[in-house]
Amino acid sequence: MTFGHPYLLFLLLLLPLAAWLKGKRGEPPAFVYSSTQLVRTVLDVSSGNSGGFLWAIRWLALALLIVALAQPRLTHSETRINASGVDIVVAIDLSGSMRSEDFEISGKRLNRLEMARQVLHKFIKKRENDRLGLVAFATQAYIAAPLTLDHDFLASHLDQLQIGTIDENRTAIGSGLTTAINRLREVRSKSKIVILMTDGQSNSGKVAPLTAAEAAQALKIKVYTIGVGMRGEAPMPVGRNPFTGQPVYRMVPVDIDEDTLEKIADRTHGKYYRADRADRFEQIYAEIDKLEKTEQEVKKFVQHRELFPWFITPGLALLLLELILNHTLFRRLP
Repeated sequence: MTFGHPYLLFLLLLLPLAAWLKGKRGEPPAFVYSSTQLVRTVLDVSSGNSGGFLWAIRWLALALLIVALAQPRLTHSETRINASGVDIVVAIDLSGSMRSEDFEISGKRLNRLEMARQVLHKFIKKRENDRLGLVAFATQAYIAAPLTLDHDFLASHLDQLQIGTIDENRTAIGSGLTTAINRLREVRSKSKIVILMTDGQSNSGKVAPLTAAEAAQALKIKVYTIGVGMRGEAPMPVGRNPFTGQPVYRMVPVDIDEDTLEKIADRTHGKYYRADRADRFEQIYAEIDKLEKTEQEVKKFVQHRELFPWFITPGLALLLLELILNHTLFRRLP
């Protein structure tokens, strides 16, 4: 419940003060007389509590009327957003080589998948009016999350991506790209984007990466490709030292097919990036965010269910009751 004029509720604080001042002043005399002899016959009549009861009704009525004046209401906010018209599918490599820990943030090593997850979370928050989806691929490809404006749902599915969910021994770049394209093929939007992240070469799948790129070109889908990993060799965790408990690494060569990734991007009017450092990874997504912006119209509707009748009606009823009792059952001498 909210109030249209919440500041009026401060008037409720005046009621205890008014009641205290009323008590200090006392009840006015019912009538003035010159001698007690005139009322000797009624001196044995005890005083009643009718006055206090009537004032209690009046204070309660005033409290209800003040609450009604503050305009209580149940608020149901409905926001209709005309999305910007940009649909984005992110295809993430889940092959075993994504375990390489060649990124470092604040002195802590991160593997390639965890680094990609972190920058993608930030990217999702910036694209609140866009539909985004997720595709994961290794030896096979699958849809991790459909296109959606529910970014909390998308983020939860992103967190569930783990290496080993599917066969991690090979990399089917063409299959991953084709699956992402299929999610965008039927949609009508101003701009269709695929962000493809991989750290290796395509050695699996029935569709060649450049064939998938031709399909994207025909469907006017722009593909941004990102080669993930440092240059030269990368530290791959192979276990832990039994004496110190520290991770043990083996240096493995980084084998990204940059030539194919560049051709995919060029053919679809996208761009190829190399993410070899943590800060560079974040810069890439910041640049893509700036490149793919469109104007959007946002309309907000707020529905209110007014509740003041539920307060003003009993308030007026109590005032009427106080008036009736004051002139009938609890009537005083004039």
